[in-house]
Parts: sequence; structure tokens; C-alpha cells
Amino acid sequence: MEELPALRGASPTAEEEESVLFNKLTYLGCTKVTSPRNEGEALRAMAELRTSYQIPIHITLYVPNVADGCVRIIDQATNVEIAAFPIYTVLFCVRGIDGTSESNYFAFTESYGSTDEFQLHVFCCEIKEAVSRILYSFSTAFRRTSKQTAELKYMSDISPESDSYNFTVSLEVKEDDGKGNFSAVPKDREKLYFKLRQGIEKKLIINVQQTSNNELAIERCFGMLLSQGTNVRNSDMHLLDMESMGKSSDGKFYVITGTWNPNGPAFQALNEETPKDVRVYMTVAVDLVITEVVEPVRFQLETVVRVYSANERFWYFSRKTFTEVFHLKLKQSESRSHTGSADTMYEVVSLQKQSERDGTAPPATGFMLYLGRQTSVTLSPQDDEEEKDSDSELSSGTGDVSKDCPEKILESWGDLLQRWHSNLTTRPKGLPVLVRRGVPEALRAEVWQLLSGCHDNQAMLEKYRILITKDSVQENVITRDINRTFPAHDYFKDTDGDGQDSLFKICKAYSVHDEDIGYCQGQSFLAAVLLLHMPEEQAFCVLVKIMYDYGLRELYKNNFEDLHCKFYQLERLLQEQLPELYNHFVDLNLEAHMYASQWFLTLFTAKFPLCMVFHIIDLLLFEGLSVIFNVALALLKTSKEDLLQADFEGALKFFRVQLPKRYRAEENARRLMEQACNIKVPTKKLKKYEKEYQTMREQQAQQEDPIDRYKRENRRLQEASLRLEQENDDLAHELVTSKIALRNDLDQIEDKADVLNKELLQTKQKLVETEDEKRRQEEESAQIKEVFRRELEKAESEVKKTSAIISEYKQICSQLSTRLEKQQAASKEELELVKGKVLSCERCCKLFRKDGELQVPEPGQACTLQHVDEEKELLKKQLREMELELAQTKLQLVEAKCKIQELEHHRGALLNEIQATKNSWFSKTLNSIKTATSTQPPPPPPPKEST
Repeated sequence: MEELPALRGASPTAEEEESVLFNKLTYLGCTKVTSPRNEGEALRAMAELRTSYQIPIHITLYVPNVADGCVRIIDQATNVEIAAFPIYTVLFCVRGIDGTSESNYFAFTESYGSTDEFQLHVFCCEIKEAVSRILYSFSTAFRRTSKQTAELKYMSDISPESDSYNFTVSLEVKEDDGKGNFSAVPKDREKLYFKLRQGIEKKLIINVQQTSNNELAIERCFGMLLSQGTNVRNSDMHLLDMESMGKSSDGKFYVITGTWNPNGPAFQALNEETPKDVRVYMTVAVDLVITEVVEPVRFQLETVVRVYSANERFWYFSRKTFTEVFHLKLKQSESRSHTGSADTMYEVVSLQKQSERDGTAPPATGFMLYLGRQTSVTLSPQDDEEEKDSDSELSSGTGDVSKDCPEKILESWGDLLQRWHSNLTTRPKGLPVLVRRGVPEALRAEVWQLLSGCHDNQAMLEKYRILITKDSVQENVITRDINRTFPAHDYFKDTDGDGQDSLFKICKAYSVHDEDIGYCQGQSFLAAVLLLHMPEEQAFCVLVKIMYDYGLRELYKNNFEDLHCKFYQLERLLQEQLPELYNHFVDLNLEAHMYASQWFLTLFTAKFPLCMVFHIIDLLLFEGLSVIFNVALALLKTSKEDLLQADFEGALKFFRVQLPKRYRAEENARRLMEQACNIKVPTKKLKKYEKEYQTMREQQAQQEDPIDRYKRENRRLQEASLRLEQENDDLAHELVTSKIALRNDLDQIEDKADVLNKELLQTKQKLVETEDEKRRQEEESAQIKEVFRRELEKAESEVKKTSAIISEYKQICSQLSTRLEKQQAASKEELELVKGKVLSCERCCKLFRKDGELQVPEPGQACTLQHVDEEKELLKKQLREMELELAQTKLQLVEAKCKIQELEHHRGALLNEIQATKNSWFSKTLNSIKTATSTQPPPPPPPKEST
């Protein structure tokens, strides 16, 4: 036995959808064989591998449904591909002999490398009965391979120049898996009918591929339609919402995707559990615009479906795509294209299914032609622009709203709001006129809260803060709708942005608050309109008021019974005010619910421009839900001519695409709202029509067979029971999951607690060591403190001694200063005395000037002075005494200075004062006297007395 091939990464899931998968299989391995179609050799190899393998490998086996598919072996544990090879390389299949140990074994051979090398792959199946199913799948795959080859040969025989064009159209149905994704609906393995579940939102995906002749260019798809039954009339088809259209990534297919909500009344038969032995048909059609063909072409598929309960599980099923081949026969048009181009244009001669050719299906209408009607209405430039892009719907949240408002209107609103705030119990006069003109954009937040009566609702604000903390079972549905709410508005277009986050909180809070209704599709649009004007808390309060006080939630109750009553009232008003249009709708079998559902459920917020939506909310908060009838009648009146010229599909397309685009301009929306305000819808008539509707419903109930009524009620109760059982299963699963999660969390916490205990012991040990170290440090600190204390006492004693010495030095300096001052005063007095005596002498006074300065005597006076020897001698004697006394004084000053220098260096100020004293007037005077004395000639000797 050889080793397994090298592991490879798993291939894309697209291949899985084209295969039948089988689980609970064990792969024993592979071995070489020489005769690929020898059953005996294959059985011997199977027995040998059964006894020799050691480690079982649990795998998933994929058997393809298509001729170019691959048989794939996937390891369940690692999801890794063990082996893969095309189905055409499989040559032979064999199973173990019944009654032996290999009875639940099977194997197949495949060409390996060259044509001379073959491998035998051996498998064991846990379920013995499933072996037959697996081998049957291989047999079916072999037959499809040969059939596909024949079809290709047939198509290759068609001449490219032929007027016949072949298209392969496939249908795929996907259902919401509750996790935000859509999964392919399974099909029965033998009869290949679709297995649908009740009440689950679905998507229909149609792939169109041209397989022969020159390629025709598909421009677009302008409608996907759905109906129950076969050979349905055009009026019985219901238009689905388009999600996307365009070519596939490889360019081979044109893919159209539409969304289908089966809970609508039009799809009741496709949303009820199918009894046994009953066949339910479903018809799906797409209208394609082909560039070279004058009129659109409808490809219509009819298939069998079976509806199961919402919690049904499917084990064995086929994923083969439902496919139909169409033969389109064209002829060259005699006239040129209406565009004036020179390209050849064709007209449709016939469109036939391959099943009709083979006689395996009854003849059915395979296509539908549409001839556009020219209207006599003169289009404005904006209308012309709308016609150009009429095939694309207007995104919700489109349109700019002007914030400009005339000053007079603002003044009127200012006065009105001032009066309103002074008396909140009653609405002020003049309010109706202003509201019908439209509330200024800057005032809408305040006015809307006042109109709804929740301008100061603190209790609801507090309740909202509590509600957003709770979980809602509808969070998945809300999340899906949030991404589709106002995608054209900057505030809501970013995933996980502030706008989508606030919108999700409001919708979730309301679903928790209103347990009876919960969240319903369409509420997100109304909540988004409110969020554009006020914080989320106030927006939630206004939303609750509209739902409860204005009665919007009543439309969702009792299987939309009140909504159907509104439809009846609208049709009766249409019959009364627009009888011609009403009769046209009757002829088309166009009922109000086909075009007005969103008008009532979303209050026109889902499709129309914001400038019109905001004005409608103004009127609704002022007048109530009855304003919907006014706006609806105004829309129908303004569109009467267009609708009268449209057929069923054209009318639906007009309501869906063209009508909202007409009011992108604020002026058009304003004129429409003026017309709506002028339409009279009496309340008495509405009540009368309501009674008529109730009477009609009672008569229908009486005429209905009680058994049918009980069956319907029984089905409703069964659906409720299944829903509750599903919720119970979900809660049980959530409980088990929570217990497992709690157990895991508890184990982790216990492990963490062990780690923390170890860390705690280590911390305690470190704490003991730290306390010992702390005690040692405290002892050392006490010793150091004692040393510092002794040193401090010693320093304080030295400071005291130094302070005493300094005080003594200061006292001595003070005494010396006092003594010096006294000596200076005494010297000054003596000097003044000498000066006075000198001046009193007639001869000596001439030595001094009037200002007291010494002056030099003139030469003429020398002779006179010679005669005063005695006086000179006396003066000299006195002068010497004064000099001696001055020298003593200087000596004392020097001694005092030395003592001061020994005391403190900061006594410089006193030294400066002493130095200044040395340069005083007294010193200058003495120096002047000394100078004068030194320059004076010596006195002559005294004359001798004569004897």
C-alpha cells in the first residue's frame, strides 16, 4: 500500500455547492491496481487495506453533480483536502460483499499519472445503508458526464450564422441562516424540488448564460417577478425588490439577485407547510433588456417546491442547480432602431424551453414583450433627467434639505413658540397654517417634540438608558436592516459609524420596549428621520409616541388586519375621487397593497426624498395618520396620466422608480404637499369605510368553511408552537453554551487563583523579610538621631558662646563710637574757640578770610608781622599742643580699629564711619593750618629793648 498524497489546501466553496457531500466516512487509504475494472482484485485490495490500516481518517466525500466537477476527499478534523481528481478519471466502483466484514466498505479506481497506472481508494461507511446512496451518486455523475458531452455536441452543430440563440438560465434560492448570511436552499436528491422553510426571508438568484451564436449584450434587468403555480397570468406575478444585477466576475453569466419576503399575503401558498402527496409550483421570471433586440425578453422558470416548518433539518440532499435551456429565435427588424444607430436590430419570433421541445413539460409562456407607450405630457428638464436614469431606483436618504428660511416666517415661529412654552397644555393659534407650510429645518427638533407631547419626558429618557443595556432576540434582523437604511446619507452610510450605531440602539430598545410588536421592517427608516434632527434619547421618545399615541403599531397587529383596512379605505377614496384611475387599476388587477404598503408602514420615509419626507412628518405629528391618505391621493392625482397609460408591470415600476424621483426638487415636493393639504378626507367617511371593511370581513368569515377556518387557525397555532419550540431550543442551546463557557471561565479562574495564591505566599515571605530589614533600619536610624542630637546640643552651646562674644564686641564698639563722637565734639569746640580768639585779634584776624579759610599774607605786611613775635610764639605753642593732642587721638583711633577688626567682619559699616570721621571737616581744617604754618616764613627775632 502506498502513502497518501501530499496535503493541499481546500478548494473554494463554490465547488462544494455543485457536489453531493457525505459524512461519517473513514478513509483507509489507496493502493495501486493493475486491472482497474476487475472486481475480484478490488475486493482483495479492500480486504488487505482493512486489516493493515492503523490510524483511521474521518473524512467528508464530495461527489460532483456536473461533468467538469471533481471528487474531493476532505479531512474532517483539519478541513484540509487529502485528494481531488476529475470525475471523468473515475473508472470503476465496487462495494464489499454483503454478509462479510467488508459489507459497509466501498472503493473506486481512478487513472493515476499515465493510462497504465491506476489507484484504488477504499472507504468505510458507518451507516451501511448509505453505501448504496454513495454509489448511486457516482452512477448519476457518470450519466451526467455523458449527457453533457452530447449536449455540447448538439450545440456545436448549430451554425453561428443561424437566427437561433440558446440561453442557459439557472435558478438558486437562498435562505437567511439567522447569522446575517444567506445559505443555499437544499433540493431533493431524486425529484430535485426546492426544500423551503416557512417564514424565512429568501433571495432568488438567476444566472443567464448564452451558449451559442454571436453574443448578445444584456444591458440590464428591470424586473424579477414571482408567483405561485404554473402558466400564471401576467397580472398574477408579483414584483420583487432587486438587490443587484450585472455580469459575474468571470464574465460568463449575467447574475440577477432579488429579495423575497414570503410572509406577504400574495405568497401564502409558498409559505404554508406542504402536505404529503401535494405538489406546489413556483414561477420565477426576469425581464431582460438586450441591446440588439427591440423589446425586452422574459425568461420564465417553473419549478416544484416543498415547504417545511422553520426548524426542519435536512440530512441527505442535492445541491444541483435548477437549470433550463431556452431557444430564442430572432429576425432582423425592418426598421432602424429608435436611437437612429446603424446597428442591426432584431425582433423576437419565438422563445421556447428545451423541456417543451422534448415534450417533458406543458407549453408555457416563455417570454413577454413590452412596447413602451409615448405620453403626451410635456416633460420639464428635471423630468427628462428622470427618464434617462429611470431604471435605477432612488436610494433612501437622498436629497438635500435647505436650511434657509425667510426672516418673517422665523419671527412668526419665534412668537408662536414663546406662547406655546408659556402654555404647553394647548396648541397656540396660528399653528395649523405654519405647519402646513412646513416647519423650518432649524426648528424641527423642538417643534416635533412639542407636537408629539414628549418635550420633557424624563421617565422615558431614563427608561431608554435602561433598555439599550438589554439584549433583543431581533438583533440580527435589526443589523441587517440598518445597513439598508438611508445608504445615500452621509450620517448612515458608514458601517459601524455613529449614525448606524445610534440607529441600532433605538431599534433594539424599541424591540425590547414593545414586546407584542417588537421590531418590524420599516421602523428603521422612521427612526433614522428622527435621528437626523435630535439626539437618540429624544428620537426614541418621539418614535414611541408615534407608534403608540398615533396608532402606527396597530398596523402591525393581528396579521396586519388594520393595514388591510387602510388599503380598503384608500381604494374607496380612490374610487370616489379618481374613478377613472380606480377602474384602470381594477382592469390591471392592481391592488392598493401592491404599491401603498411602504407608504403606510414607513410613512413614505423609505423611498421618497428627504425634503418631502420631513414635510410629511410635520403634518403627521400635527394631524395624525390620516395625512397618509392626503399624500397618497395627491401622488395619485399628479401621476394619473402616466398611470392610465401603464400596464401592470409599468405601473409597479412607476411607483417604485419614477414617482419618488419626481420630488427630488424641493419646489416639486412643496407643490405636492400644498395639494395634499387641500384634499379633503373627512373622518366620517373613513369611519364609514372602516365599518364597510369590517362588515365585509365578517361576511367572508361566515361564508368560509369552518373546517378551513379551523385549519388556518390550527396552522397559525402550529407556527406559533414551532416558533416557541425553536426559541426554546435556542434558549436551551444558549443555556448549555453558557454553562460550558462558565465552566471554562471557572477553570481559568481557579488556575488563576492558584497562581495568585503562590504569588501571595511569596509576597508574605518578602513582607517578613522587609519588616526585619525595617527594624534594622529603625535601630540604625535611632542611633544616628542620638549622635545628631548630641552634636546639635554641642553646636547650640557654641552658638550661645559666640553670641555672647559678639554682643560684648558690639558693646565695646558702641562705647568706642560714643567716646569718638565726644572727642570730635570737644575738638570742634576747641577749634571754634581758637578760631574765635584769632579773629578777635586785630593782627591775627587778617590771616583768615571772612569764610574762615586761611589766607596767605601779602609781602607788604611782612614788616608788620615781625613785630608780633610774642603772639607767634604763643600760637606755635598752642599749635604744638593741638598736634600732640591730635596724634594721641589718632593713636586711640588706630587701637579701636584693630579691636573692631578682631570682632566681626560684618562691622565694616562702623569702620567706614570711622574712616569718614578721619576725613571730616576738623581734619581738613587742621591740615590747612599745618600747610599754612609750613609755608609761613619764620618770624623775626623779637627786638631788643633799649636800655
